[in-house]
Amino acid sequence: MVCVLAVDVGGTKLDVGLVDVAGEILVRERAPTFGDEPWPGVAALVDGVLEAGRSAGLEPVSCGVGCGGPMARGGTAVSPLNIPGWREFPLLDRIASLTGLPTVVDNDAKAFALGEGWLGAATGTDSYIAMVVSTGVGGGAVVDGRLLDGASGNAGHIGHIVVVEGGRQCSCGGRGCLEAEASGTAIAATTGAPAAGAHAEVVARTGTLVGRALASATVLLDLAVAVIGGSVALGFGEPFFAAAQRELDRLVAIEFSKGMHVVPAGLGADGPLVGAAALALRTVPAR
Repeated sequence: MVCVLAVDVGGTKLDVGLVDVAGEILVRERAPTFGDEPWPGVAALVDGVLEAGRSAGLEPVSCGVGCGGPMARGGTAVSPLNIPGWREFPLLDRIASLTGLPTVVDNDAKAFALGEGWLGAATGTDSYIAMVVSTGVGGGAVVDGRLLDGASGNAGHIGHIVVVEGGRQCSCGGRGCLEAEASGTAIAATTGAPAAGAHAEVVARTGTLVGRALASATVLLDLAVAVIGGSVALGFGEPFFAAAQRELDRLVAIEFSKGMHVVPAGLGADGPLVGAAALALRTVPAR
């Protein structure tokens, strides 16, 4: 059976699996992201998944890795804002040396966007944005069926659109970014409690700020759908999505951008891992 190795490196969790060409996760191991240096945990999970795969007769043909950014094009050096210990970390070389597989590394939210277009809520849509609202806020945009990379490979960083003028200091160095105002980290810092226990007004404010960012994105890129995943967005549920849609509809006046729909991610918690697999299958096609 043809499969690929998929790796998702997040600020709070690590997720590694073997995924087949239909998007089914065949083998999977997860662990928290401990400390500022997650490489030992990543390596251990990768080794464990590869060994489990061999025991089941599974040999991946390529590897896709989703990781927070920013990063150099191709993931040759990654500097995730939510992993302070990784600055210019050579993730591509480390993974490729560990596995011996053809490897591609890209922003985790861009990988997520590919996965949602492949098997999730954006299936059949040519122009959309996919967002993750979780520990941080990331995004990836697909326009006319093509994932946008940008000059340095970092296109789609909707988490650093300013939504509150003069707002909270962001880890990127700016103020009032969506990530600084609406991420799980920001909610915990401003309320003194995890986002999972947020009051209704916090949920509504978070959705409103996301809708505000989306209003700018859709006017700029002419998008039809916004797919949103991540523990904060999916945990907040319908009130969050309703607030985001209301703010989007309130702010967008130009005719061609009216009607953009905000929808929950179709792949749920599997989205980032399936997205990493989509990255591998897209860039290094399995045969």
